[in-house]
Amino acid sequence: MPRRGVAVLACLAALVALACDGAATPRPSGSAAPRPSGSARPGSPAVMTALGDSITTGFGSCLVLVSCERNSWSTGDGTRVRSHYRRLREHAPELRAYDRATPGARAAGLAEQAGAAVRDEADYVTVLIGANDACRGDVDAMTPVATFRKQVDAGLRVLREGRPKARVLVVSIPDLYRLWELGHTEPRAVRAWSHGVCPALLADATSTAPAAVSRRAGFRERIDDYDDQLRAACRAYGSRCRWDGGAAHRARFSLDDVNSLDWFHPDASGQNRLAEATWAAAGWATD
Repeated sequence: MPRRGVAVLACLAALVALACDGAATPRPSGSAAPRPSGSARPGSPAVMTALGDSITTGFGSCLVLVSCERNSWSTGDGTRVRSHYRRLREHAPELRAYDRATPGARAAGLAEQAGAAVRDEADYVTVLIGANDACRGDVDAMTPVATFRKQVDAGLRVLREGRPKARVLVVSIPDLYRLWELGHTEPRAVRAWSHGVCPALLADATSTAPAAVSRRAGFRERIDDYDDQLRAACRAYGSRCRWDGGAAHRARFSLDDVNSLDWFHPDASGQNRLAEATWAAAGWATD
């Protein structure tokens, strides 16, 4: 693709991808996946719902910068990703799945998404939120840690009150700082990031100026702080909530696991890696 085309697509990423500051691009609220015949293993969920941001919508994983829900690590039904949904369907062939995640979503929107999960009558809910709270214009614009915790608690409260028997998996935020470490020497990545992709981390990606180094360190620390709060919020929720133990954050992805348009969102390989990293924490494999 000509460089001009890549730049145009990267600009689209800045508008509607995980790094955007404005309203999310409207999209359908979600639809149930196909339901084949068969009988479910006792204790298997009948309905699962995914909450979160553009990572969970599979954004950019289908060669264009739009959501591609069939590749979602959580509820995807495509053949390229062995998602939680596909794994569960091996023992619950009539499982229905809804993806209520929204590109650009921050923790402030989690309660509304959780309300949709309650209406779905979900028995299993995955939550991956927080990257957008950090991917702001600069460190000062990030969601304060205490505010982030209150917003996460509000979302989880909706689930606990509306679906008290549902299993909830809270997933740690992937290590976005690692993405900078891997990509800041890749000219194509740096060029894409310069169009506004997660500026708090990726702006001036090659700069070694003290201000740039400090900004990136502040971003990394904020992600760690958010993960601490996600873990604590899940613990406070009670026994029906499971924390991934930091598995998603520890996943050692490579540049081959992000798409080659915005060099930020996971491609199908990255989505598959995320599904693999978080599956054990969900607990279904051992039930």
